[in-house]
Amino acid sequence: MTMHSHSLLAEYALLPDGWHQDVHLEWDATGLLRKVSPGKPAAVAPRAPGIVLPGMANLHSHAFQRAMAGLTEYRAKPTDSFWSWRTLMYAFAQKLTPETLKAVAVQLYIEMLKAGYTSVCEFHYLHHDAKGEPYAAPGEMSACLIAAAEEAGIGLTLLPVMYQYSGFGAKPPHEGQLRFINSPEWIIGLLQHLQKNHPQHAGLRYGVAPHSLRAVSANSLQELLTALRDFDAGAPIHIHIAEQVQEVEDCVAHCGARPVEWLLDHVDVNRHWCLVHATHMTEAETMALARSGAVAGICPTTEANLGDGIFDGVHYAQAGGHWGIGSDSHVSTSVREELRLYEYGQRLLHRRRNVLVGADNPSVGAYLYRQALMGGAMASDRPVAGLAVGQRADLLLLDNQHPTLCGKRGDALLDSLIFSNHGGSPIRDVMAGGKWVVRHGQHSAEETSNTAYQRALRGLLSS
Repeated sequence: MTMHSHSLLAEYALLPDGWHQDVHLEWDATGLLRKVSPGKPAAVAPRAPGIVLPGMANLHSHAFQRAMAGLTEYRAKPTDSFWSWRTLMYAFAQKLTPETLKAVAVQLYIEMLKAGYTSVCEFHYLHHDAKGEPYAAPGEMSACLIAAAEEAGIGLTLLPVMYQYSGFGAKPPHEGQLRFINSPEWIIGLLQHLQKNHPQHAGLRYGVAPHSLRAVSANSLQELLTALRDFDAGAPIHIHIAEQVQEVEDCVAHCGARPVEWLLDHVDVNRHWCLVHATHMTEAETMALARSGAVAGICPTTEANLGDGIFDGVHYAQAGGHWGIGSDSHVSTSVREELRLYEYGQRLLHRRRNVLVGADNPSVGAYLYRQALMGGAMASDRPVAGLAVGQRADLLLLDNQHPTLCGKRGDALLDSLIFSNHGGSPIRDVMAGGKWVVRHGQHSAEETSNTAYQRALRGLLSS
């Protein structure tokens, strides 16, 4: 295969309507697919021997937390919890500079690509310096993430976070949160600055992220949403919600309603929204969220690591709710592991097997992969919904001789990819936006990135 070819013949590929042989793919200079022709071999197109899957969108990422992975796995107090982990995270966040953030993000994004993610939604709240003072350019830290995504070759939806308070009742922020604090006006000004200096394109999209109901006021949330409609009425909106029981209890005490209940009652939550975690919902909230058309952002490895709880995937699936996966704190960057743990959590909760399946297909792997693909595309608000005309040429080439996949066809490939974890990853090559970014399991910038990451981590751990 040539690096600059705009066409490919996929030997066996997953398209939106199912599996096909000899799929001729063509894309333009922007990386958008212009032809997807199954069963029509093209003599001039380079062949992709193996199995071709559409690349996945990672709908929730805090890039800097990649450098923390493994550093909080000890009991600091008798009742270690999300809240004690958060204290350690805040202390770590104080150490990040623009340079170290970029080094960590490049390393992370390369790891994501190798693991099957071709897009990422960055929930970004490190805006100011360690003392809470603005940088000379408001987009200093944001620009580092944009540069990191470009260097790695991953598609990016950047979601600057609005953060105002340390808790419900407009509690003033504490020292560890000073880097995050801003206002609706500041967020919109940042978006305008970014659009001027780093215009959106097929590989880059902007949205917003009111951090959580505990960190913003009702008035500021409405102000942000009103201003966003003027900037970009279709921009994606992500929010942390109902991750912890204490958060739910505090919301009831201060707002008179549970978090998801309050949000759905007071805001026009629709397909532009992604509610991250939404772990602790009543059945009524679960059904209402499904009806809203929004996406639930499920982050199984992080939610397990933090002891958050288990999302009600069964009832949400039965209601036809949209969902996708994110690696959040990046204790894992594996598409396969997130999907596997999502199903396994449901099995443990309900004490039965093969829980998450489609109404017309008994394959758990097929349900998980296809649903996460669609939900991730919605949350990204970028054309990454699969191998179809108008979508990005984002794809994974799997080794069909790998022990995990050999002899498998159709949806059995997805079942095996997700639930058989032997002998390393079968992902051989990865294309993002029509460019091969991983070849034979290696990224071209991997060595340089590893060196920069090691240098950054030594500085972070010694300071």
